[in-house]
Amino acid sequence: MSSDNVRIRGVEVSWYTIPTDFPESDGTLEWNSTTLVLVRIAAGGSEGLGYTYANAATAMLIQRLLAKEIIDRNTMDIPGTVDAIVRSVRNLGRPGIASMAISAVDVALWDLKAKLLDLPLVELLGAARDAVPVYGSGGFTSYNDQQLAGQLRGWVEQGITRVKMKIGREADADPHRVQVARQAIGPKTELFVDANGAYSRKQALALAEVFTESDVSWLEEPVSSDDLEGLRLIRDRAPAGMDIAAGEYGYDSWYFRRMLEAGAVDVLQADATRCGGFTGFLQAAALCQAHHLPLSAHTAPALHMHVGCSAIPVRHLEYFHDHARIERMLFDGVPEPVNGMLQPDRSRLGIGMEFKAADAKRFAA
Repeated sequence: MSSDNVRIRGVEVSWYTIPTDFPESDGTLEWNSTTLVLVRIAAGGSEGLGYTYANAATAMLIQRLLAKEIIDRNTMDIPGTVDAIVRSVRNLGRPGIASMAISAVDVALWDLKAKLLDLPLVELLGAARDAVPVYGSGGFTSYNDQQLAGQLRGWVEQGITRVKMKIGREADADPHRVQVARQAIGPKTELFVDANGAYSRKQALALAEVFTESDVSWLEEPVSSDDLEGLRLIRDRAPAGMDIAAGEYGYDSWYFRRMLEAGAVDVLQADATRCGGFTGFLQAAALCQAHHLPLSAHTAPALHMHVGCSAIPVRHLEYFHDHARIERMLFDGVPEPVNGMLQPDRSRLGIGMEFKAADAKRFAA
């Protein structure tokens, strides 16, 4: 293939707002819809797909700034292309919308490169494992006890051996809700809880002790992820067997480095829809290896599947209810967990998904 054939010739951006199936909330936010921003990059007769879960403003940034930076670049040279788009947002600030825009473009570039090389992405990256474990995630604070129990029990019945619920909106009610969850899933399933930074330090420490009665093994963002001292305090004093996790709001490798150097977490989280795509996710994985800590992929399960099989420190990925539902609705080639694992279909090129434009049309802006 000549270099001309792998030059990027087109960039298309679209966005779709999908209502939730039921009002959702966590410890600090409420929402009733989710917006998916989709990027399609064309070169050499192929098209790469990338996406993020963000605001429509993210799509505008890709259209008006990032797209012109990548046109005519060689699709094989992802590091150079990513460096160019990162430099292009210098005066806007890297975190937030800019990083989510970069993430969607980066994912599309990797998908395109794998397709041009006739490879599934997991083979282009190199596999550390054939399949990656998942944990069912939802249990929103907007759910009543029956809804909470039914959702978590449903994942266990599918063979998923770990589940996560939201806490933090009403701290006094959280011990009861956690007990409901434990009763629903039985004694053998791992139970994770996520406060989304809603607690104070002392609240978090007190409730961590209470949650041991329900054998909670994962406490995510007990305090704000910006409070590295608080996370370290809780990590040091949390009951044995309870991992402290955070990192989902990391937008670049410097964020992850600071969190790891502070000793703030037992498990780092990274989200390829926020942290710079697969390029940023692999940087987070390298930092975890250097600090001898595991990595967990945050949300967007279909998107994280290939890179989750490739990155050595990955412990598991989040099978988040809202995103798993959207991915099944809008893409062909999205696998279901089998025995609590997601496994890439190596007969499909790239990330293995095709966008269902006709089905998505009703959600377009």
